[in-house]
Amino acid sequence: MQGGGALGSYQAGVYEALAGSDYLPDWVAGISIGAINAAIIAGNAPERRVERLRQFWEGITAPPGCVPAWWLGLLERGVMDHRSLGALNALLLGQPGFFAPRPVAAWLGGETPVSWYDTAALKGTLEALVDFDRINAKAIRFSVGAVNVRTGNFAYFDNRETVIRAEHVMASGALPPGFPAVEIDGEAYWDGGLVSNTPLQYVLEYVPRRSRLTFQVDVFASRGKLPANLEEVSEREKDIRYSSRTRQVTNMLLEAHDVRHNINALWEKLSPELKATAEAQWLYNYGCVTTMDIVQLVYRPDRPQGQSKDYEFSRRTMEERWAAGHADAAAALAASPWLAPAPPDVGARTFDLRAPRRAPEDAAEPQRQAAE
Repeated sequence: MQGGGALGSYQAGVYEALAGSDYLPDWVAGISIGAINAAIIAGNAPERRVERLRQFWEGITAPPGCVPAWWLGLLERGVMDHRSLGALNALLLGQPGFFAPRPVAAWLGGETPVSWYDTAALKGTLEALVDFDRINAKAIRFSVGAVNVRTGNFAYFDNRETVIRAEHVMASGALPPGFPAVEIDGEAYWDGGLVSNTPLQYVLEYVPRRSRLTFQVDVFASRGKLPANLEEVSEREKDIRYSSRTRQVTNMLLEAHDVRHNINALWEKLSPELKATAEAQWLYNYGCVTTMDIVQLVYRPDRPQGQSKDYEFSRRTMEERWAAGHADAAAALAASPWLAPAPPDVGARTFDLRAPRRAPEDAAEPQRQAAE
């Protein structure tokens, strides 16, 4: 699950659809808000996961009790819509159980803060909704990504290797300068989206590999229409910035796994003499018989949502995104194109049932390179 702040309710809707199917995950991985959703899924019994996701999303999108009356008047008179008001609430008041703006007094001392918001409330929320003992019992695999502030290196916190605490999840979502770095074992960590906004590579490249059906849930679409105003320019720029790495990683993994698959097929055709050569032995180590099917579920709203969409936490918008995720996942499950056998020379496939039609000038681009 990709990072994307308020857009993460789309991921919760996707999981709700999966929860009622034959495809309960054996591994959940996330970055930023995807890490929080992943922790709630892995840290609860299957029959309680959707309920807990709902508690989280309804909790952090609860209307703040201190909204000035004149703000609401702007909404009633049509000067602002619910999206604009939701973004303004987040910026000035924060979100309950998630983050809060630092008090003015914090900026008047000798040493100023290193983030605009305090995320202490998130720790309490996670500890209330997530059973970390369950995560550390390893009934389901759990992985979240963060960036070491000092070294700039990407790090994964995986319950196969690490005792997971709330701090590991918070670190994955500590996007600067809004949120402060989180200290873990003497090192400070920021949001994993600074390096890569998707954990797909970690999941598919983990050795020993196994054949997998992976649901890749992204909240920024790489393809979109030409912006018509500055607000749409800002939104489109954010979409491209956060989706480009995802598309690059996906396409690289597809090609690399096809190479591995074909090396293995070629090996079976070599003579014993060729198999014995150093060159053949070297290539053989890169071969792989596993197959990877990647179902791409990408949030593609029907209308522009503005550059503030990832911090617009209104309840109405949250419900819309949740419903969109559920509908997209239900459609993918109903079609189940991954059940069709793959060609023998293909080691990895992607499936995107809602991919937009290509422009004529893109027609010559190979289909395998169209991954979102």
